[in-house]
Amino acid sequence: MELNQITRTDWYPSQKLIITQLSGNVDSAAINGWEQSLHKSLNLVEDQGTFKILVNLFGFKAMDFAAHKKFRTVIPETLASYGWRTGYLNLFEEAADLKLTNKRGIQCVAAAHVHQDATKIQKYEILFGKEDEHFFTNPEVTENWIKNYYADTSRVKVNAELISE
Repeated sequence: MELNQITRTDWYPSQKLIITQLSGNVDSAAINGWEQSLHKSLNLVEDQGTFKILVNLFGFKAMDFAAHKKFRTVIPETLASYGWRTGYLNLFEEAADLKLTNKRGIQCVAAAHVHQDATKIQKYEILFGKEDEHFFTNPEVTENWIKNYYADTSRVKVNAELISE
């Protein structure tokens, strides 16, 4: 099954939801375009605001090692800029020192990840799934979960120890 290449991110302000998608056979240039779309959408989130994110990687296939290496860092490093540590970072020793910040005082409050690799996703869900972060193999189920996830933002506070950009 080969999917068409999709590299896009959309911001849904009424839901405080970012949906980012990277799928199909993807090279480094496409990943750069996807990353730019992610940052462009994040720039639309209001200062001191919150957001939820759906990371849709269903059908994603890196065309070479350079593309895979580039792709691996986009979501963890971007979300770290919004106070979020992606659960699967605990698999990588080199990520132990990743600093969390709050760019423009914005905080990520929930994350949903979807990918077709059932073995990997089941492992991630068992090891790293939690109330506000889950890993799925079905894009529709993923979207339903994140859209219906309610974050009590009155409890969300920018950690005073985080570096504000």
